[in-house]
Amino acid sequence: MPFQVRHSIPMIHVADVGRSITFYEQFGFRVMNLHPGPSEGPVTWAWLESDAAQLMVTKASGPILPEKQGVIVYLYCDDVAEAKASLEEDGVQTGEISSPFYSPQGEFRVLDPDGYALMVTHT
Repeated sequence: MPFQVRHSIPMIHVADVGRSITFYEQFGFRVMNLHPGPSEGPVTWAWLESDAAQLMVTKASGPILPEKQGVIVYLYCDDVAEAKASLEEDGVQTGEISSPFYSPQGEFRVLDPDGYALMVTHT
């Protein structure tokens, strides 16, 4: 029998870890760990968490090309319309709410500062 994966945390390459932290805080994420630590130099990696959602961001070694970002990160919330309104109030550009068969209560798209597609949908 193959081993069993217990948990999965995406790690995305970003141009500026601090900028990404600030962006993802608008989604309720908070910093759980940094490297290097506070006052030890520019941050090159961060582990972020919001409830059961986790994300790692790490400084890219080269340019980030938004058109080459092939990963879509799904972010689940209780109320899609409320999430959209909250993000827009914070100045985040959001797409229109659509309701594909797998998301009957709706979902909308947001691009992070590095061009990664985020889909906000219901739990």
